Amino acid sequence: MFQKVTTERTPSERLLLLTEFESHLDKMDSEKEEMNNADIAALHHFYSRHISDLPNTQALTELFAQINCNGFTIEDEELSHLGSAAFPDVALMNHSCSPNVIVTYKGTVAEVRAVKEINPGDEIFNSYIDLLYPTEDRKERLLDSYFFTCQCTECTTKSKDKAKMEIRKLSSPPDPEEIRSMVRYAKNVIEEFRRAKHYNTP
Repeated sequence: MFQKVTTERTPSERLLLLTEFESHLDKMDSEKEEMNNADIAALHHFYSRHISDLPNTQALTELFAQINCNGFTIEDEELSHLGSAAFPDVALMNHSCSPNVIVTYKGTVAEVRAVKEINPGDEIFNSYIDLLYPTEDRKERLLDSYFFTCQCTECTTKSKDKAKMEIRKLSSPPDPEEIRSMVRYAKNVIEEFRRAKHYNTP
C-alpha cells in the first residue's frame, strides 16, 4: 500500500525492493491459501472504510505471501510477540541453525547484532525459527514456512540433537534443582538478548 503513494525507496530498500521479495505462491497449499484469503478479508473489513485505494486481491495475495516468507516477528524485551514487519535489506540474510547474528528492534528500526565473532568476508546468518527443536523438526518447519531444506552445519552434523531428545524423553518431572538450573539458563539467555539489544554501537 505504501508503494501506491510514493516511488521513493525506504531506508530499508537500498539493496532490495519490497516488491522484489520472493512470494512462493506456486508452492502454497490450500491451507496457506485459506489463511492468506482470511488475512485479506480482515484487511478489507477493518481498513476499506479508511483507505479508498486498496490494491486488488491479486496484488494483496502476493504481498501477504511475500511478508509471510520474508517478514520479521517483532518482540518486546520479554520476547513477547508484538507483530510483524518487513525490512528488505535485513531479509537478504540467509538462514542458519547456528546463526552469527540476531535481529533486535528499536521502535520501527531493526538492528542486526553479532552473537559470534565475524571476520571480514564471512557470510552473515540469521535464524528464521526457534532453535530449541531437534534437526528434523527444524527442517520440517523451515520447509513448511520458507520452502527450503536446510543444509547448514548444525543440520548435517545434528550435534545437539541427542541432548534435545534426552530432554524430550524425560518420563518423570525434573527435580527442583534441574528446574532451577533451566530457569537460570533461560534468564541468562534473555539477559544476553537484552544486552545485545541495548548495546550502543560506536
